[in-house]
Amino acid sequence: MNNLRRRTGSILVSFVVTSTSIFAQGVDSTATDSLLIRDLERELANTVISPAPTSGARPPRNLMNPEISVIGDFRAGYSSTGPRNVDAEMHEVETALRSAVDPYARADVFVAIHGEDGEFEFELEEAYLTSLSLPFQLQLKAGKFRSGFGKINRLHPHVLPYVDLPFAYRNFFGSDGLNDQGLSLSWLVPNPWFFQDLTIEVTRGPGENESFMGHESNRLLYVSRLKNFWELNPNATVELGLSGAVGPNEFGRTTLLGGLDVTYIWKPLQFNVYRSLTLQAEGVFSRQDSPTRVVRTWGGYALAQYRFARRWLTTMRVDVSDTPADPDWNERGFSVTAGWLLTEFQKIEIGLQTREANEMDSSVQAVVRAVFAIGSHGAHEY
Repeated sequence: MNNLRRRTGSILVSFVVTSTSIFAQGVDSTATDSLLIRDLERELANTVISPAPTSGARPPRNLMNPEISVIGDFRAGYSSTGPRNVDAEMHEVETALRSAVDPYARADVFVAIHGEDGEFEFELEEAYLTSLSLPFQLQLKAGKFRSGFGKINRLHPHVLPYVDLPFAYRNFFGSDGLNDQGLSLSWLVPNPWFFQDLTIEVTRGPGENESFMGHESNRLLYVSRLKNFWELNPNATVELGLSGAVGPNEFGRTTLLGGLDVTYIWKPLQFNVYRSLTLQAEGVFSRQDSPTRVVRTWGGYALAQYRFARRWLTTMRVDVSDTPADPDWNERGFSVTAGWLLTEFQKIEIGLQTREANEMDSSVQAVVRAVFAIGSHGAHEY
């Protein structure tokens, strides 16, 4: 732009000087004016005008890079039973990668290193593709993922507000939960009165699980869950979940699972966002066919969680559970956990648990857990 101004100014000066000279000599100025105009047009045509820089935000250079986070779960504690009464371990280190594939799908990958008895094992926890543009409020997920059965199976252990899994989940699904490979289709039901979401999953069947055994069979595992959610008022919500699963078991027969969960959350606005009360109860009911009999068992838990300050919360839980294959084996327990939420990226929890099983002596366990996260991490499920 400055170059254009300088060229235009020089031409105008030449025009004035030439015109004055011609006028003084008494020459006709018409031809001279035409000559200068053509000269000016040539100068303007040869001048490239650069657009002025804008102050708008530039797109980030890493727009196509995935969000990466690493989450560590360290534990140390005491147990009245077992080969070691006092122990410490890096329980898990999880790496998560999340990214939009294109406008139509999103990809999530979770890999973890698990520690047990001083040894470490690598595992692909989840890797799935989620659709973002299906019609009729549908969403499809394909890959390896944690099943939507029940309230907490879909959550990773470090997200839970207590150190140990409920007895029912551990006895019926194992320490890793119900995790399998296949398809999951969810539908946001167009219900005008309350939120309702239906999920149906079809997977190949887990290879090692307390309730199902699918890898040596051509039969598949089918899981469903209906989530119902009500906002009672600006301060309180209620969620009711119904779950079901059917698939082959270790005997080559069929196992049926049913689940019922209820969650009430009270978070009063007048006390800001750092006061809340959560009441939650869940039951799992099993019917297992074996070559000699039909086994019916169940398990469940109930908990109360109270957040009384910005960084502090406490959780109390009561457990009772059979095992899928033995209705005569019964576990009972009580646990309390205090959590210190330093930031969104770090928390420390202290858990104390008592456990009884049939005629066995009761056991006591105390655990300190430190969870930390680096990098970008997604919001937790509500």
